[in-house]
Amino acid sequence: MKRILMLALVGMFSAGMLSGCNTVAGAGKDMQKAGEKVEDKAKDCNDGKC
Repeated sequence: MKRILMLALVGMFSAGMLSGCNTVAGAGKDMQKAGEKVEDKAKDCNDGKC
């Protein structure tokens, strides 16, 4: 019984970690895209005439 409970807990922990990694990776990609947009706008406004 203890072995089954331990395996269930390890499985739940592993699933939580994997879904957390995907969430952080997605947020990182979103931040990167936002940074690229800001960088592009900064290049466009280089002459001060935005």
